[in-house]
Amino acid sequence: MEIRWDAIVARRMRRHGLIEPFGTPVDAVRAMCGAHAQIATAGEASVAIRVAEATRRTVQQNDELVKTFGPRGTVHLLPLEDLPMWTGALSALPSVGSQPDPIRMSQDEIDQVIVAIGEALAHEDLTVDELTEEVVRRTGAWAREPTIPAFQGAWARWRQATSLAANAGVLCHGPMRGRLMTYANPHRLRPFEPLPAEKALTELLHRYLYSYGPATPQQFARWLKTTPTFVKPYFDDLPHATLADHTVWYAPGDGDFPDERVDGVRLLPYFDAYGVGSYPRELLFPGKAFDRATARGQAGNYPLLLVDGIVAGVWHQKKSGRTLHVTVEALTPLNRRRRKLLDAEVERLGAILGGAPSLTLGDVAVGAHA
Repeated sequence: MEIRWDAIVARRMRRHGLIEPFGTPVDAVRAMCGAHAQIATAGEASVAIRVAEATRRTVQQNDELVKTFGPRGTVHLLPLEDLPMWTGALSALPSVGSQPDPIRMSQDEIDQVIVAIGEALAHEDLTVDELTEEVVRRTGAWAREPTIPAFQGAWARWRQATSLAANAGVLCHGPMRGRLMTYANPHRLRPFEPLPAEKALTELLHRYLYSYGPATPQQFARWLKTTPTFVKPYFDDLPHATLADHTVWYAPGDGDFPDERVDGVRLLPYFDAYGVGSYPRELLFPGKAFDRATARGQAGNYPLLLVDGIVAGVWHQKKSGRTLHVTVEALTPLNRRRRKLLDAEVERLGAILGGAPSLTLGDVAVGAHA
């Protein structure tokens, strides 16, 4: 079966709530397979643009979402109800230790730290410094050694295992304590057991393919930050088709690709899931967009202007008092109808972020977000 690219774009846009909005933030986050939330404002905006009449506060106040480490070891918003699948899948991924050998923790040390974190957070939320004291008390002075390069010196050695503790289901973000971030144990929000690895990974793959498919093992592995060799067996029994002379796979029973095109203009914030998870890059970011809107092929580092579901520019926002200044750099001319749609997008962005919007069409001077 040959699948048309415009049909794929239209299906992805619809399933991401970018044509018709979802009813709740949980529905939106589940459809995105998690909302990247390393930048809190951008993550909350990503969810809010997909939910009717939602704002950042709508997302912040939803107690069915949890902020924790998701795919690629980055901070995400995930549905609390889905933690059994996420923890079962992420904890099964092969270790790809990012620290050099002299300071890398052994598996025994990692196991000790994960147990210590779970115990320390079992009854109260703790700041990083407070959690450091509790982990050191339960494991030993080695856990405090400053070994991880950071902006102001070096972090304690135990913090190499932060995302692994989240994958194990014993750590998530807690409420802010003034300007200080805290960690919590998600079991205090809702007790759960991680799904068995194979079941969890199969379910996660099917969800990814439903939201971003059809796709290849290499693309799924890149999204998850693992190896194609590890994920390939999970594709063995899946149906496949052809896109631009390449074999792609889709979820069981999900081979309907209506012959439709998407029409419209959307603004997506930093690290929005649609840009980060969608492939092939060269089709989603065609021509000049690949160089302008990616960082050497890595998506997410620029907020995106979509025209008919395809990347057609970048944008930037800056708040000054009550005014939200939005600059949009379009890589293709916008006719009068698309300009009106862009005006509506900027108005919606102002409502989400709580500012009176002001739109400027021109070059965006701000570089890629690290």
